[in-house]
Amino acid sequence: MEQRQLGKQGPRVPVICFGAWPLGGGMGHVDDAAAIATVQRAIDLGITFIDTAEAYRTSEDLVGRALQGRRDRVFLATKVKGSDLSRRHIAEAIENSLRALRTDHVDLYQAHWWDARHPIEDAMRALDDLVRAGKVRYIGVSNFDVVQMQQAMAVRPIDSLQPRYSMLYRDAEPAILPFCREQGIGVIVHSPLAKGLLTGKHGPDTHFPADDERSQMPDFQGEDYRRHLATAARLRAFAQDRGHTLVELAVAWTLANPAVTSCIVGAKNPDQLDDHVRAAGWLLTAADMGEIEGLLAG
Repeated sequence: MEQRQLGKQGPRVPVICFGAWPLGGGMGHVDDAAAIATVQRAIDLGITFIDTAEAYRTSEDLVGRALQGRRDRVFLATKVKGSDLSRRHIAEAIENSLRALRTDHVDLYQAHWWDARHPIEDAMRALDDLVRAGKVRYIGVSNFDVVQMQQAMAVRPIDSLQPRYSMLYRDAEPAILPFCREQGIGVIVHSPLAKGLLTGKHGPDTHFPADDERSQMPDFQGEDYRRHLATAARLRAFAQDRGHTLVELAVAWTLANPAVTSCIVGAKNPDQLDDHVRAAGWLLTAADMGEIEGLLAG
């Protein structure tokens, strides 16, 4: 699988990152054995970059169990809750994460969201202390805007940003992605499938159970949902005409942006990983990208 360098100082990582949010049950129940088998299959397929978080329910524990005997094969990332970036919580959270992940260090530790209640300067110093202690190798942030990144970088460099980015949600394009490219910050995009809107698996009659976060999301209700389904249908036809799936197109489209280092894709079972691997090998042309723009415009 293709690898790209994570920021100016980071290592080379696969262009596909295994996103472990679904394993914790946030998008419906996942059996423990299936979750572990999915992580292990991903590693075998070359998806050796894994992203989880303190806030992802049981995800860290499941990833830790899956990595027994495989830890040295992966670049492991997790995140501290953005609801509390106090120095005290960061110190506690890393210990909890290390314990759950069954490791003595994480490769990338990220601030999950901006925390307006605690000074970012204190948070960045606390994160830097973890690097100095050998518990963390690289520091990143998630869901920060340009001003927030600048404030964090005034204390210490950041190695990566994790923004939302997909064909349906492109708010990172005007300022965030160019800033990261100029500053040499690795970009690990999340939600490329727009929570499933870009999978082609859902229709107007799809029912999302109460334990699935999408049951409460506006984009999965009413006219917004119907509009997204119509866009997905056009994109799906484009992909199928070229021998690919909509999932492959959604992932390959993010990787066509030169600012993007890696694309986080979640999976609930091993079979879903095949599309992710094939997407890594689909290089969209300028003509392809132009046609996609037209399809997105309707």
